[in-house]
Amino acid sequence: MIKSCYIHIPFCQSICSYCDFCKFYYNEKMVNEYLDALKKEIDTYYKGEQLETLYIGGGTPSVLNLDELTKLLKILKVFNKPSEYTIECNIENITEDKLKIFKKYGINRISIGIQTFNEKHLKYLNRHHTLKSALETIRLVKKYFTNINVDLMYALPNQTLDELNKDIDIFLSLDVPHISTYSLIIEPHTILYNHKEKNIDDELDYEMYKLICNRLSNYEHYETSNFGIIKSKHNLTYWKNLEYYGFGMGASGYVDSIRYDNTRSLNEYLNGNYRKEEIYQTNKLKIENEFILGLRLIEGINIYNFKEKYNLDILDVKNVKELIMDKKLVLTNDNLYIDPKFWYLANDILINFINND
Repeated sequence: MIKSCYIHIPFCQSICSYCDFCKFYYNEKMVNEYLDALKKEIDTYYKGEQLETLYIGGGTPSVLNLDELTKLLKILKVFNKPSEYTIECNIENITEDKLKIFKKYGINRISIGIQTFNEKHLKYLNRHHTLKSALETIRLVKKYFTNINVDLMYALPNQTLDELNKDIDIFLSLDVPHISTYSLIIEPHTILYNHKEKNIDDELDYEMYKLICNRLSNYEHYETSNFGIIKSKHNLTYWKNLEYYGFGMGASGYVDSIRYDNTRSLNEYLNGNYRKEEIYQTNKLKIENEFILGLRLIEGINIYNFKEKYNLDILDVKNVKELIMDKKLVLTNDNLYIDPKFWYLANDILINFINND
């Protein structure tokens, strides 16, 4: 039974230079048309399950005004009080009135895109908060919410280890229960890509990753890029390869053994042509994803759950025995996981499980 749902709100006040998600500049008329279409999509596909997690992402959901947020959250009342209910926000459009509306409609987790406090790097990323505004806003959010995530981005061109260390100092001073970390990857169709920017040297990237892991040792490092005193239940849905709904332009979902991507065309979406691509998940694809997603978790994959789901011994999957022999994977009585020494090389290990035949 499906327990999770992602909602995509594609509107932004400004476009970050690194973002390749489905997004548009905020437009009041467009927002209301979009929300009407979103309701129709939900009514078309949602089967009424009691959800455990609901996540509103973007884009920048917090860019919506009070009336638009109220309209959105009334639409989402159909999901009936999930136990973890998250909304993504940017510092510059969080207000006390918006926080009160979030609280009123059952949101209980706030995820805040900060990325960095360094003025030079903020400008490079086209982010618009300051250290002062971020600290003030976090204090305001903590008046209403205790379950807060903040995003930290590193591996920025020309960023030094000292600059990252100073960022981490401030992130730790925020005293929030979850920190998500992202190494900047310059993707096609982004401003940075169009400006022919390049990713930093792999060796420096690795040094930065090690620094983050060492500095965030008071948090549980439960996924390669995530550190939490309170874990993200919603993201665990993805990493455990469980099915979930995805509604909104550009959203992805996994329902009834079908992985789908929604259209990024506003006209198509408003006309009710929601799905762009659907791929049926054969048992081979399911197993592939089980490894690619599950081995991102520090605890890895439970071998008994794997046997129950696929009627297959995990040691019979190609390359598993070889990777254990190479000590890149560790097999305990209950779990198969990446040796902590090789966390940084997770992508190189996971490619072993992509079926090319």
